Amino acid sequence: IVVLLATLLCAAAAVVSSWEDDNLHHHGGHKSGRCVRRCEDRPWHQRPRCLEQCREEEREKRQERSRHEADDRSGEGSSEDEREREQEKEEKQKDRRPYVFDRRSFRRVVRSEQGSLRVLRPFDEVSRLLRGIRDYRVAVLEANPRSFVVPSHTDAHCICYVAEGEGVVTTIENGERRSYTIKQGHVFVAPAGAVTYLANTDGRKKLVITKILHTISVPGEFQ
Repeated sequence: IVVLLATLLCAAAAVVSSWEDDNLHHHGGHKSGRCVRRCEDRPWHQRPRCLEQCREEEREKRQERSRHEADDRSGEGSSEDEREREQEKEEKQKDRRPYVFDRRSFRRVVRSEQGSLRVLRPFDEVSRLLRGIRDYRVAVLEANPRSFVVPSHTDAHCICYVAEGEGVVTTIENGERRSYTIKQGHVFVAPAGAVTYLANTDGRKKLVITKILHTISVPGEFQ
């Protein structure tokens, strides 16, 4: 019995020693060595399980290092993905608020020392929810004090609202000339093709007119 027990102890010691050598061979490094040395302090029947835990810990560490290296290599791509996500987020926010337009939403198409004309881009470009009004455009005319807007006409029916100031507007349609005095809160109509011109009669305030244009030739486009 004594001989049998001695043989079993020697065999167990040999197995533990081979596991230790294998662990050091595969994992190397001082961390793996410390783990193995801790296992040596355990009772001989607990060492196999201890060494298995060492291998599992080292395997997890290798996988984590691999993930970090992959993240470092894809850093630039991640930045681009982040920018794309930000753009998608902004577009979704715009889709949730498609009816709100600030000054930056308008594009200035005419500008001089006496005033400017700003136009909102086509509604169907802003949101798919606004496709039903794609034939309509919005523009804002600003005329400085004592300025005159030269005669012009567009291929769009125009409903004009005087948002600020006062002045005189004249329309010529089918040879008939009509003049109106306008001030803040007034609404007047300029049919497509009619010649229209106006003047700001106030010496201190701007004349600001907001226009709703119903295009007739090309949907959403007017000249």
